[in-house]
This record gives sequence, C-alpha cells and structure tokens, in this order.
Amino acid sequence: MTGLVDWAAERARMIIALIIAALTAGVFAYTGLPKEGEPDIQVPVLFISVPFPGISAADSETLLVKPMETELADLAGLKKISASAAENYAGVALEFEFGWDKAKTLADVRDAMNSVEAKFPEGADKYSINEINFSEFPIIIVNLTGNVPERTMTRVAEDLQEKIESIDAVLEAAISGNRQEMVEVSIDPLRLESYNVTANELISVVRNNNQLIAAGEVDSAQGTFAVKIPSSFDEPRDIYSLPVKTNGDRVVTLGDLATIKLTFEDRAGTARFNGETTVALQVVKRKGFNLIKTAKLIDELVQAEKAAWPQDLRAAINVGTSNDQSRVVDSMVSQLEGSVLTAIALVMMVVLSSLGTRAALLVGFAIPTSFLLSFVLMGVMGITISNIVMFGLILAVGMLVDGAIVVVEYADKRIGEGVGPMKAYVEAAKRMFWPIVSSTATTLCAFLPMLFWPGVAGQFMGMLPVTLIFVLSASLIVALVFLPIIGGVSGRLSRIFENGSEFLRSSLPWAVRAALVPVVFYAVFLSAMQVVNPAYLLGLDRDAMGVMAILPGAAMFILSAFAGSTVLGSVKIERAAKRVQVGYRRTAFGYFIKLVAGNPIMPLVTIAAVALFAVSVFTYYGANNKGVEFFVESEPEQAIVYVKARGNLSLGEKDDLLRQAEEIVIDHPGIASVFAFAGSGGLNQNTAGASTPKDTIGQIQLETIPWEDRRGRPELDGNLVVDELTTQLKQIPGIQIEVLALGRGPASSKPVHLRLTGDNWDDLLASTEKMRAVFDETQGLNLIEDSLPLPGIDWQIDVDVEKAGRYGADVATVGGMVQLVTRGLLLDTMRVDSSDEEVEIRVRLPREDRFLSTLDTLKVRTQDGLVPLSNFITRKPVKKLAEINRIDQKRYFDVKAAVLPDLKRTVTDENGESREVMINANERIAYLTEYLEANPLPAGISWEWTGDQQDQAESQAFLSSAFSAALALMFIILLAQFNSFYNATIVLLAVVLSTVGVLIGMLVMDQAFSTIMTGTGIVALAGIVVNNNIVLIDTYQDLSKYMPRVEAIIRTAEQRIRPVLLTTITTMAGLAPMMFGLSLDFIGGGYSVDSPTALWWKQLATAVVFGLGIATVLTLVFTPALLSSRVWVITYAKWLANALRVLGASRQANIAQDWALRRKAKRIKQPEIIWSDWLETDGKDAPLGVSATPLRAAE
Repeated sequence: MTGLVDWAAERARMIIALIIAALTAGVFAYTGLPKEGEPDIQVPVLFISVPFPGISAADSETLLVKPMETELADLAGLKKISASAAENYAGVALEFEFGWDKAKTLADVRDAMNSVEAKFPEGADKYSINEINFSEFPIIIVNLTGNVPERTMTRVAEDLQEKIESIDAVLEAAISGNRQEMVEVSIDPLRLESYNVTANELISVVRNNNQLIAAGEVDSAQGTFAVKIPSSFDEPRDIYSLPVKTNGDRVVTLGDLATIKLTFEDRAGTARFNGETTVALQVVKRKGFNLIKTAKLIDELVQAEKAAWPQDLRAAINVGTSNDQSRVVDSMVSQLEGSVLTAIALVMMVVLSSLGTRAALLVGFAIPTSFLLSFVLMGVMGITISNIVMFGLILAVGMLVDGAIVVVEYADKRIGEGVGPMKAYVEAAKRMFWPIVSSTATTLCAFLPMLFWPGVAGQFMGMLPVTLIFVLSASLIVALVFLPIIGGVSGRLSRIFENGSEFLRSSLPWAVRAALVPVVFYAVFLSAMQVVNPAYLLGLDRDAMGVMAILPGAAMFILSAFAGSTVLGSVKIERAAKRVQVGYRRTAFGYFIKLVAGNPIMPLVTIAAVALFAVSVFTYYGANNKGVEFFVESEPEQAIVYVKARGNLSLGEKDDLLRQAEEIVIDHPGIASVFAFAGSGGLNQNTAGASTPKDTIGQIQLETIPWEDRRGRPELDGNLVVDELTTQLKQIPGIQIEVLALGRGPASSKPVHLRLTGDNWDDLLASTEKMRAVFDETQGLNLIEDSLPLPGIDWQIDVDVEKAGRYGADVATVGGMVQLVTRGLLLDTMRVDSSDEEVEIRVRLPREDRFLSTLDTLKVRTQDGLVPLSNFITRKPVKKLAEINRIDQKRYFDVKAAVLPDLKRTVTDENGESREVMINANERIAYLTEYLEANPLPAGISWEWTGDQQDQAESQAFLSSAFSAALALMFIILLAQFNSFYNATIVLLAVVLSTVGVLIGMLVMDQAFSTIMTGTGIVALAGIVVNNNIVLIDTYQDLSKYMPRVEAIIRTAEQRIRPVLLTTITTMAGLAPMMFGLSLDFIGGGYSVDSPTALWWKQLATAVVFGLGIATVLTLVFTPALLSSRVWVITYAKWLANALRVLGASRQANIAQDWALRRKAKRIKQPEIIWSDWLETDGKDAPLGVSATPLRAAE
C-alpha cells in the first residue's frame, strides 16, 4: 500500500492538477448545496383519516376504527398501531420500523384500506393517507390583513397561493384563516308544510337535475355525432329556478321554498395577526431545495405581486411575511461558519507556534482541502447543509489535521538531517502510512455504528457520523497523497522565498523588515476576509457572481501568504550554532518517564494512582451530578400559548377569552409577531410531537425578537420572555394557560409521560383519575394534562322506533330533519366562478330557527299527513364523550407533565446519610415508578412510560451497543497492526480515561448528562483518544527492536510527546469556542456568546474537550507505566518463583544450601589479594611482560 505514495510522487504534476480540480469542484459543490436548519427526517409513520359527518365517538370506534385495526394489524414491518375515534372522524396512525420500503408499505396500506372501506357504513367519506416529514413545516408565513370584504381577501389569498405554488421549490402554500364557499339554501319550515314538501324530495330534485349526462352517439349516413345533456348548475340562479313539484297549474320552484345565496361555511374559528383579522399562507418547500434561496424568492414574489395590485387594493390590504425560517437558518449557518473559521484559526495558531510557517501552511492546506473533498461527496449523495453537518465540520477540524501533523513533523525532522524536501515528505508519508491509516480507521470505527442509530433521534443525528466519515476519509487522502506532493513542491518554492528573504536582508535594515511583518499579516487577514465575504473589500455580489466572486480573494490570499513567508524569513534571527555534543541527551519529560518506568515500583504506583483517580471521579460524579436529560435545552425563539377552558362555550365566548390573552402578549416588548386562533385552526408548527391539550379553546403562536437583533439586551432573553408571559397570563380569570416553548430537536416539552391501557372502561377511568391526582401532588411537575374525557354535555335524541313506524316514519327521516337544524343537508356540489373547487349545496333552516327547541315544532310528512317530531322523539343531555384513543387495539389514557428547572430534593440512603439530588424528568419517572410498584393498579390495567422516556431508553441502549461495537472493531484493527493482545488492550484503556474526563467536564461546566449529545461525545471520543496511544505504541514497537525495552519506552515518550500534544491541542482548540458558546462573526464583525445555535453543542463539545485533554495527560503517564509493568512483572514473577522454590524445599536440599551460601557471600566484604612473591625483587628482576607493581584484586 505504501507504493501508492511512490506512485503519486512520480506523477506530481497529475496530482497537482487533481488537487486543483478537487478544490474547484468542492467550491462549486458547497455553494450549490441546499441549506436548511434541521435535517430532513422522513418519519416512518402513516396517518389514515376517515371523516364521517355526524358519527359519535363510540360508533366511530365500533364501525370504523376496529375494522381498520383488524385489517391493518398484519402489515409487514408494523411497529405500533394507534387509533382515535372522535365525533365526525376516525383516524389510525401506523408506525413502522426505520428503514421501511415506503412505496411498498403505502401500496399495502391502500390495498388493506380498499378492502376495509367496503365494510364502512353509508355516509363515510373517502379515506386519506398522510405522511410525516420534518421538512414539511412552513418555512415562511405570508400574512394578509386589512379592512376588506371576506370574499376579496379570499380571492387575493388564492391568487397569491397560485403564484407561490408555481415556484419549483415550493411544495404547497396552505391557506389558514379563510372559509370555504358554499351555496346555502335556507328553507322556511312553514312553506315546506304548506307545499307538503319533504327533505328527501329536495335532495332528489337537486341531485337529479345537477348532472351532465353523456347520452352516447348517433351513427348515421350523414356522420357520427356525440349526444350530451348538460344539466349541471353554473350559478345559484340555476338552483333558484329548479322545479320541486306542481301545485295545480303552478310549478313550485326551490326559490319559492327557500332563500338561496352564495356564502361561506359556518365559521369554526377566528384568526388574527398582531390583533387584526388575517388570512395566512403557510409555505412549505420541497425536499432538496435551498431554504434560504426559496424564502428570498417568495419574499420577492410577494413584493412584486403587491406592486402589481391596483392602488386602492394596495392601500386596503397589508401583506408581509413572518416566522421566516430562512433568517434562523441563515443566522445558524453564519454562526457555524464563524465557528468553523474560528476553529481553523486556533488550529493554525497552535501549529504555527509549534512547527513554523511552512509546516503550518501545509497543515492548513489539509483543512480546506478535506472540507471541499467532503462537499463533493455530499453533493453526489444529495446531502443538504444543516446544523448537524456544520457541527460535524467543527468537530472534524482538529481531527483531520492529525495525519498532516504527523507527516509534516517527521518530514521536517528528516529535512533537518539534510534530506531533500520531496524525498523527506515521501519518506514521512511511507513511514507514517500505517499508523495514520490505523488511527483514522479506529476513529471511523467509533462513528460507523452510529449510522444505524434507530428512531427519530438517530435520524436527527445521522448526518454527524456521515459528515465525519466523509471528512476523515478525505483527510486520509490529503495526508498520504496530496500532502507529500505539496510538501515537496513547497520545499522547492521555499528556496525562492529564501532568496527573497536574502534580498530583503541585503537591501533593508532589520527595523524596516520588522515593520513589514504586521503589514503582511494584515494583508493576509484582509485577503482571508475577502475570500469569506466577497463584498468585504471589492464589493462583489456572491449571489450574482457565484463561485467567481471568491477567486479574487483566493488570489490575494496566495500572494499575501507568499509575501508573508518571505518577510518572516527575512526577520528571522539566526543564532550562533551550538557545539555538537556527542551522545543522547535526555529531556526533562524523559527523566520524568524514567522515574515512572525505570524501576520496578513506580509503574505499580502510577497505575494504582490513575485507577484511584478514576474511581474517585466516578464516585464524586455519582453523588454530585445534575442528572440525565434526553436532549439539550436551548433558548426559544417561538412559542405557543394554549388558552384552556372547559364547558360548552360558543365561538364568540372563546374568542373573547382569547383576546384578553392576546392583548397581553402583543404588549410585551420582546415579541415580534403574534398569530391568534380561537376555536379550530392554527399554524402548522414543529412541536416535537407535543399534542394540543384537549381543553384548548384557542392558541397564540408568537415569535420573539430575533436573537441577532437583541444582542446586549438580556431582558429580552427568550426564556425570560416566556416566564414573564406565563406569570402575566395566569392572572386572567376563568382560563388556564400553558406556554409551550418551541425548541429544536427531537425532545418533547413534557417528558414525564405515563400511558395507561386496558379494556375495562370504568377501571381505566378510575386509574387515570388516580394517577392524575398523584401527578398533581408530585413535587416539581407542572403543565400537567391528561386525555380523560372533557366535562360537558351532548344532546342525545332517542327515536321511538315503534311509534315512528306507526306513522310511517323512520330514523333516516328524523336524521334529515335534525340536520336541518345543525349543519344542514348536503344536496349536491356545483362549480362557481369564484372558486377553483366544487362548492357544497346545503339546505337548512334560517339562522334564527337553528335551535334544539325548533325540533319540537318541526313536522314530517307521513302517510297520515304532517306529524310533529315530538310525537316519537325525546331529547336529553348526556355526558360528553368526544374522543376514544386506542393503541395496539386497546383503549388508553395519557397523563403527562413537564418538570420545573433547578429544583432539588433531599434523599436519605440506607446508612442514614442525607444528600441532595437534582429533580429532572428521569428522577421524577423513577419516583413515580416506585409509587406504581408499591400501589398496583387494578387487574387488566397496564402502564408504561412513553414519549421522551421511551426514546431515551432506545437511544441509551443503542449508544451502549454502538460503544461496544466500536471498541470491538477498534480492537480487531489494533490486533492487525500490533499483533499483541496486551498492546491493543492498552490502547483501548484510553477510552476509559476519556470517560473520566467527560465526567470532570460536566462537573466543571455544571452540565447535565445529555443522552444524545453527551452520549454522542463519548462514542466519538472512543475513536479520537486511541490515536495518541497508537502513535506511542507503534513507535515503542519500532524502538524496542534494537534497544532495551525500558529505554525504548522512555525514548518513545520523548520523541512522540510533541505530535501527541499537537494533535490533542488542535482538536481541543477547534472545539473550545463551542464549549464556551463563543461565535465570531468574520463577515459583519463582533462576536456572540451562548447564541441559540451555540447552546445546542456545548455539551458535546465539553465532552470531547475535557475527555480528550484529561485522557491525553493520563495516557502520557499511564501508557508508559503499563508498558514497563509488563517488563517488571516478568522480573517479579522470576523472583516470586525463586522464593516459592526456596520456601518449598528442605534445609538439606542443594537449592537451599546454594541460596544460603549466596546470601552469606553477599555479606562478606571482598578481600584485597596481593601477590607478594614479586615485592621482594623491588621491580628489578621481574619477568618479562610482568609488572613490578603489586596487583590488588580490589583495585
């Protein structure tokens, strides 16, 4: 494989051309990739809706829901089936496993529904199937307000809707706040009686005369002609003149019996924007289109349409946009781009201070090159730029330079030894090829299992491992193929820079050269800013020029970098060469490692100290942590105020109560826009799965002042605004208030979610009421709600079938008469010029007669003449049952609540010691679980925790499995590289040390453990921290081949400390700004702290920074101790074996005698041996070759 490096070096020009092509393609790919706020998540859930006007909840369950459940329960891949039976409606939700085949599943669902639809009773409307997609929430709201007729406002809104939906990027622009048109036939009951006309006759006459009949063809010798009978209604006048019956010689028309007019359906709700009646268009973009550009196109189109209106219309109607998500996304992308640039700048500073200018530029070359290569891959894969992708880039900044640093550091060392630049870089790439491949592979192993993260959380975070895999794979190519070529070429270019530096030295004094340094640095800064923001110096328009706007800045940056290298070389102070000292000189760190590893006692002491430290951290964290949360909390920029009240309130009463709350919200200085909806209706917003409380009579959907517009004004903080509004709104009498802050991410606003299921209705009701009371009494819970039936009454009309039969009447006849009092009888549909769709023709009584008491006076025609309905019907109030919920074919009720922040409670353990624990969702769930286990529910009633708890348990189980799988994959790779179980195990022990650092980070930064963010950080650390150990052990194995192992351990620590610290510090530096919530604005200038986007990533960044930093410090001591302990353990084993042999032998045995003699010999002082035979000769007659000086053995 290392031959790849030689192959690339032999084709340097081709590699340079390939680099240029890759960089160009990457720039085009990034500018063309769509930008969006959150990942586009396709949730595997299908909703089936079956409208049935007039049906009760109980009948809906029996006649609609249960047949659907039976037919749909056998679908392949079905995870859960839930249903809702309500008045006028039945719905079923099918949840499938992720990875479903949507097309096949939809086909199977349609087949099943077509089969069960035949079993529905007459009167049910056609079913509809809807999907859930996170991208199908509105990206912008176009609001229309003004004092104009409703029909005019509706027509303007529909015209604008048609124009907006003609944009390719727009999926739909749904209208809210409008009413559908209808033809109302208001009949006079007295006239019906006088003309002896029944409701069935009216329906029959209208339907039979509102048809277009294709009568066929006439085929004759003169030709073939189609025959048709057009008899459909074109306008309300056609209905007015419709003959109903004859009365003698006179034809009675429908106009004689009723007043006919084109009007609107009864208002089910009201809609206002900033206190004015409004019609709003909710614009949803198509998948794969750029959100920012789409919102800009919509805004331009709206302004162009307004300019084309007549002057009177422009003055009467105010049109504008609100809830613009492009602003949020643009701010998020800008902040994350600033964080990426900040990370790059910090990494470059670290490398520049350690390796010098040329090495820093080469390492810096690896960062944009890896990014741009990954953008090419994203463009090919159709991945959009979201906040998850951008943070993946930030996380990768410090990691992708690891390979480049190792190669550059080794190449510089070889260049210092006199090797040529190209040869040095090729040699460095070949020498570090397998360590870099191994370290990158182990890092990728940590992220590969995360690709299979199930559930919404996995789909939400799925782009993080994808981004890191793309970037790290690209960095591998850059470090081993691109960098050696660029390094070799730059080595040759450096001679040109050196000649330029020599020219400056000979031409200018040192003071002038030093004065040029800040000038060239400022030029580099300006050119970098020109690249980031083409309008910074030259005023270029990026949107108009595209990628071409970046080229001038890129050219300026290259030239200024060359000038900077030349100037820095000219001011470099050359110190006098030091005397060459023979022998190896140990560093201070080398002496420290020698102390740790160079004797048999200190390795054991070091291992014990590190182990004790780790245990102490785990113990202290267990007693002083802030608990566990599913997802991070961020500052809300949007919220929904639910106004709740109970009772049979009219729409007017609901609107009066809502208006009181609306006025308080509008008057708050921190609010930018307010939509208020009484009754039904509302904007389609991402509430993270939170449902509207059942007793809601109206809602206020508000938008706070954008974060970037209120910097330096802490009184307008989103959380503070929500708290103040909650306090003020709760003072309104007669209603209850619930404020739902809309966060971003998969977390729910009410994580304590208990579900009770059972078949016995009475026991289920009693158990739910009991648990609702327990929730109310539980400390720390608020915004408690349940799905119990709301108090209220329904009017039940009982038909005495026997009496009705005597008169020749039936239930259908009674039902038709009752509908005249309520919503009206649907006669037929027709098309009118003012609507693009067919409108309904409904017949009913005049408004002044639409009361239940009218039923007492209504008469039906029977064979015995007109008979009052009161003869065979009775009406009575009954307890309201508006909805029945079912899951897996059982009825259920929910009780759920939010948790108040920053609360603690005191607990006493078994030893009687008291301590404080944080009150959070998990702690409250554990507390309530203990209550449920101690107080069992009635037989047949089961319970489970769902919502966030269910998702959290699923995510925790997956992350644990992913962590284990990552370790297993890394262990296999390490075995392949080191061929040693012991060394592979040492490398993986760094993961444990990184977990210690994570816990310390959460304690220092006062953070809770986030299942998603902190858990992801720990899994990511598993692949990052092992790289340092890989470098250490690879070098140790190489050195131990030709020197003693203890010396090899010490030399390894001395030689590799610089690249280890560099790779660690660069990764930490890249994430440090995110850990502190710091974002620098390189385009507009300034900085921000704890912006809503930055708050998302603080926990993940904290986990990586502290985990990596502390793990590296401990690894530099712990790994040498473990390596040396292996040497000393063998020595210990020999000593122990000898001791055991001695202790186990008899005193007369030879081994015992030898051991005793050896001990005595050690105690005897060595004697001085003198050959006295030669002393007598005084050195005169000494034999040839023998010294006359006395020989002493002790000397």
